[in-house]
Amino acid sequence: MNYTVKEVSALSGVTVKTLHHYHKIGLLPPAEVTDAGYRLYGDEELKRLQHILFYKELDFPLAQIKSLVDGGRERLTHLAEQEKLLRARRERLDEVMNTLKATINHEKAGETMAKEEMFRGFGLDSEEAWREALEEQNQHLKETYDYDLLESAAIIPPAMNELAEESARFMGAMAEALRSGIMHRDERVRKLLADHAAFLTSRVHPTGAAELAAQTRFFLTDAFHLQMLESQQLGLAYYLAAAADAWASDMSPDLPA
Repeated sequence: MNYTVKEVSALSGVTVKTLHHYHKIGLLPPAEVTDAGYRLYGDEELKRLQHILFYKELDFPLAQIKSLVDGGRERLTHLAEQEKLLRARRERLDEVMNTLKATINHEKAGETMAKEEMFRGFGLDSEEAWREALEEQNQHLKETYDYDLLESAAIIPPAMNELAEESARFMGAMAEALRSGIMHRDERVRKLLADHAAFLTSRVHPTGAAELAAQTRFFLTDAFHLQMLESQQLGLAYYLAAAADAWASDMSPDLPA
């Protein structure tokens, strides 16, 4: 079945003018343009439009959306990725709402709210904001390793916020373990490493014990990342590397301890 541009507009809530613009920039070409100039859309175009709207809900720029929907990925792959990103955004908004409710309760009770609780749930909400936040690190990587992080990786704010929150949780827990005098081979530390590796595997790229150990060894050799960790807790970079190396060695006995 074919749908006119007005019918697609009524179905989707997208204005006719916007649909014309999507056609003009190649984001949503119609299935057919009649001799009389009428745009006609089929089921595949409606599915593509749905993907576009999901990505727009996540604040993706149109150029990036076009690149994604033109990338040849299967529909279910798109949907799974969109579900993951939207769930992360919902969880972040839930946390922001909890912060708001807690703030209201503190104000009503005339109590002072802990400073770290005041900003729980807030994250950078645009690609531009994340690019600005990563600029110093990116400059270091370009100058030291000729690697442009901002050009090599997609900057997706919900995913970046989720990764930043996990990294803060993991590093904070490792720093607390170090302060508490917990040995780096302790099972509690192993669980922190395993949980973090599992998160990276599910959200970023496959990460096992060996990969995590290699990453922590890099932190020791790179001045920027070493300073970042040591400023959080003196000795954290070395503790983290020792713990990850021990875990990797135990997981693969052939590796050097």
